[in-house]
Amino acid sequence: MRFWLILKLAAIGALSLVILIALFLVDGLIQSRQNYRAEATEAIGSSYASQQRLVGPMLVQPYRQVISEDRIEDGVKRVVQRTIESAYTTFPTELTVKGEMKPSLRRHGLYNVPVYEFDGTITGHLDAPAPKLDGKVEFGLPYLAFRVTDARGIVGRPSVKVNGNALPVEGAGLTRIEQDNPVHPNAAAGTNLRVLLPSPDAVKQGIDFSVNLALAGTQQLEIVPVGDSNRFEIGSTWGEPLFAGQFLPREREISAAGFQARWDISSLATSAQQQTATSADHLDAVSIALTQGVDAYKLSDRAVKYGILFVFVTFGGFFLFELAKKMLIHPVQYLLVGACLTVFFLLLLSLSEHVSFGYAYLIATCACVGVLTYYLVAVLKSAVYGLSFGSILAALYAAIYGLLISEDNALLLGSVLLFGLIAVAMIGTRRVDWYQRTADLSAKPEPPPHPFNAAAAVGREG
Repeated sequence: MRFWLILKLAAIGALSLVILIALFLVDGLIQSRQNYRAEATEAIGSSYASQQRLVGPMLVQPYRQVISEDRIEDGVKRVVQRTIESAYTTFPTELTVKGEMKPSLRRHGLYNVPVYEFDGTITGHLDAPAPKLDGKVEFGLPYLAFRVTDARGIVGRPSVKVNGNALPVEGAGLTRIEQDNPVHPNAAAGTNLRVLLPSPDAVKQGIDFSVNLALAGTQQLEIVPVGDSNRFEIGSTWGEPLFAGQFLPREREISAAGFQARWDISSLATSAQQQTATSADHLDAVSIALTQGVDAYKLSDRAVKYGILFVFVTFGGFFLFELAKKMLIHPVQYLLVGACLTVFFLLLLSLSEHVSFGYAYLIATCACVGVLTYYLVAVLKSAVYGLSFGSILAALYAAIYGLLISEDNALLLGSVLLFGLIAVAMIGTRRVDWYQRTADLSAKPEPPPHPFNAAAAVGREG
């Protein structure tokens, strides 16, 4: 009896391990599909324009400073002049960005990647106090500097007005600025667009600027709040935005027709000015991403994590049925049922790439539960038992779907579900004599009487 029980449990454990390995392989497939999607996004970005980050504008005042220093060389006091070339950067006192992200889709293989064209206006004011520098100082021509991550996304030519006067924008080459400026223009870190002002005196009374910019990008747009006071207003017809970065919108309206979002950010709440002056990366920013609803890969990955629960419930139910009804179920039958449970997750993954996750889950569930119910009716030799098992599996699939779509309460619902299953098993088998059930199931049935022995027995009775 004990040998039979140990052998049976060992077989179930080995089959469970095989199924778990299969689930692990399915999980690896999900990760690879996620990587393929990321590669598709990168491919679109490399041929269209990558994710964009908008920084600036800032006022840069290049200068050459000559400092006289007293030095003693060979016991003789000398006056030595040292020349410093640098730039003084001033950030806007007010910065306003208003615009609309016009979305569209680009297809790469199996995947549709959202892209956008941002039609925006950047306005603001700059106060430019004269830098307090010692020695002889020669100022070069000041300029406005700003940056976009991928200049290929600039549509047309940006129009810039400074104090009401239209000025041209120079790109990465900066040929005109370098030729016209007597002082080498050390720029703020990472800027690739600049607007040369007419003279050093142009900044004395302050600057009101306006930039009209059309900028294409893939999925995500970031705006860095480099002003003392920053106000951003972004809208789009895309109905599923993701607001991220270091600042969430102060106000937002989201509907199927699109979204409108507004930010009000003070320089007291961010280190963007200090970060911009030293680095082109790792900047505080507002982020708007065009997402595509529920991430089917993440939900599929979470569903696979619950695969062990399917195996536990099904194999445990089979084992209890064997003991309760004295009916042997062959390990091959365990394996076939476990394989069907595993294929469910593969179906879910493949279908979710073509239809919404909810429909994919419904189709995969109907297919697997239907096949399992039909198979179990024959295995258990009873339509009632087969349909009962099928109903339990259908209820389990429905419960798991509830866990997947309820991220905030997933842990609570999962714990309650697991506790409920264990409680039902304990209450339902509380009066079962397991030793007797095991002994009855493992006992060898008596062989039928041989025909000749049966005839002889009848003769003796006669």
